[in-house]
Amino acid sequence: MDHSTHHHSGTAHDPSGTAHDHAARAHGATWATAVKATLHCLTGCAIGEILGMAIGTSLLWGNVPTMALAITLAFVFGYSFTLFAVVRAGVSLKAAVRVALAADTVSIAVMELVDNAIIALTPGAMDAQLSHGLFWYALLGGFAVAFLVTTPVNKWMIGRGKGHAVVHAYH
Repeated sequence: MDHSTHHHSGTAHDPSGTAHDHAARAHGATWATAVKATLHCLTGCAIGEILGMAIGTSLLWGNVPTMALAITLAFVFGYSFTLFAVVRAGVSLKAAVRVALAADTVSIAVMELVDNAIIALTPGAMDAQLSHGLFWYALLGGFAVAFLVTTPVNKWMIGRGKGHAVVHAYH
């Protein structure tokens, strides 16, 4: 098959867009791959976010420092999952840091933006304590919405050889 005509979906050579789908699959950008990458990101983000929110809330910190801690820890845990996996594959720490930054930055940023927006926009959630159901409903609901928003972002990035696509060489 001549792949020279398969540059963009919806072109005169490929009005159906199947060439784009073929190119995306060549980079491993299936929905299953995107879901797996997003779940990987969500796991690290959730651990950091929950830990940060729990620490800030239990110490009676204000909303801004609590959210700052939660977001910072979400990035730390999100990056660390990729970092440890890549180092285990035999990559130097310096190179593994570069891979983790390239693989996860956009995914974590989108996840955190959406998740924290949901929490901030849920009436009463920012003032809820750990013992209140609203605290957990807003937090977990934010993760669910963030997952739904971030999965297509990851699929798009993987299809272009970016994001979690850079990690595939180390699996």
